[in-house]
Amino acid sequence: MPSRLSTVFRLSVCAATLSFASHAAADPNAGAYLAARQAGMIGDYPAASGYFRDALLSDANNLALMEQTITAFVGTGEIQSAAGISRPFIEAGGESQIANIALMAQAARAQDWDAIFDMIEAGHEVGPLIDGLSQAWAYVGKDELENALMRFDEIIETPGLRGFGQQHKALALAMSGDLEGANAIYNLPANEGIIPTRASVVAHLQLLCQLGEFERAAAISSRAFGNDPEPEIAALRNAIEAGELPNLERVVSTPSEGISYAFMGLSDILAGEANESYLLLYAQAARYIAPNDADAHIAAARLLNALDQYDSAAQTFAQVATNDPAYHSAEIGRAEALRLAGRAEHAIEVLMQLTRSHPELPLSHASLGDIYRREEQFAEAQASYSAALDGYPETATIRWWLLYSRGISNERLDNWDAAEADFRAALALNPDDPSILNYLGYSMVDRGQTENYDEALAMIEKAVAVRPDSGAIVDSLAWVYYKLGRFQEAVPHIERAAELEPNDPILSDHLGDVYWMVGREVEARFQWRRALSFGPEDAEAERIRRKLQIGLHAVYAEEGVSPPSTVEVANGD
Repeated sequence: MPSRLSTVFRLSVCAATLSFASHAAADPNAGAYLAARQAGMIGDYPAASGYFRDALLSDANNLALMEQTITAFVGTGEIQSAAGISRPFIEAGGESQIANIALMAQAARAQDWDAIFDMIEAGHEVGPLIDGLSQAWAYVGKDELENALMRFDEIIETPGLRGFGQQHKALALAMSGDLEGANAIYNLPANEGIIPTRASVVAHLQLLCQLGEFERAAAISSRAFGNDPEPEIAALRNAIEAGELPNLERVVSTPSEGISYAFMGLSDILAGEANESYLLLYAQAARYIAPNDADAHIAAARLLNALDQYDSAAQTFAQVATNDPAYHSAEIGRAEALRLAGRAEHAIEVLMQLTRSHPELPLSHASLGDIYRREEQFAEAQASYSAALDGYPETATIRWWLLYSRGISNERLDNWDAAEADFRAALALNPDDPSILNYLGYSMVDRGQTENYDEALAMIEKAVAVRPDSGAIVDSLAWVYYKLGRFQEAVPHIERAAELEPNDPILSDHLGDVYWMVGREVEARFQWRRALSFGPEDAEAERIRRKLQIGLHAVYAEEGVSPPSTVEVANGD
């Protein structure tokens, strides 16, 4: 990230963090304040806003408490409430970047361009990028395009901000009708012009359609989004192939949306540099400025998910209109938020409704299958994955994942022939994927398919080579050796697996079994006790207790199963 922008970011994060770390004066409502502070520190803005509101009622003139309340309100998207506190806060001598964000967002939504100029002139700044772009778009709003372009050019010349300035300048030119001027910017190389993002590519494709350059648009679309794009992009591509103007709103249609897009852009570029609670402040400002922008709602909702605020995330996803091209993405996100909130039945209902309202979208069936599989409703998962596979073309890259997931569902339903067929079909499409290699290889060994042990061993060795730090995959390799009766060879691999996943009951149980077979019975019993402490499933726990009571060989005898050392392996292995 450019050094100047990075410096601005670090200062902003420090300010936001400190706002939760101190309280200048004794708080008459200490309980509410402490609860609010704790909620704010973990990014739980919905809880923080309520507690801070209560604390502020008891100490209305406390600047530190006012700033914390403003931050919490911005975090919940209550920009109007945040702005209402920000004005007296600033009038009383307070200064806060978050207060400035609230006031900037309020002015942008109200199209009060003079208020934006007055704020920045008075020194109430958000940061170089937001301030500069907001001023430029405010000039656009005032029909002063020449001044706007001069301001965009100043941003372009600022170290680290060139790409953002070029993108917004191109959007402003397109909005004003200068399509050729906008296209000239998109045609610049990335180091001089626009850094490609999903939004910038979509804007360029829309522009090319307006210019009638459908062939070039098709080439860019294919290069950027591949063979099986999301439905919104697929609709754009269909229009391009038909030589028609796309039935999609512009990325930016108004100056207010330009400022919203600036907030969104800053949230995007700081991802990985800032924590989600900070990024959420920019995304919530963007949502408020452009309440019909589906991308802003979805971005904020995903950040709320990352903060474990699943109910708030579900409510935010639900703000996307049913007729919006991104509605399906929002509903899939809402279902996932509901699942994470522990409301799987509601999540399933959301996706079932989506399959009815958008039957042409196989992704809804795929997402439904994923939730069914996680909820161990494998018959329903199998049916959903089959419906998704029926909907995708043979060239769709997602097919390997759907076949693999359906294979898991079939295997759990004990439909092994169907499961193996799915795994092998998935492997044909993605031959180096360690998950498929591991699942198929381990399943063949675990099912005692002795004729396939050599193939299974080769698969799992390949999976380990691709993903050597996966405890589950290294365990699979050890378990193949165990099933082959090659116990000494299994020891280093199962020990490595247990190091990688030290709290996994299955791996500890396997380690105990291997130790037992090489005569290390005391260590075996220790590992079985460890496995019990990690809460294995009931059937596994009972088997482990039985091994502790009578030993592993006796358990095999009770089960009527020959120990691995007596298994006859194909090819004399």
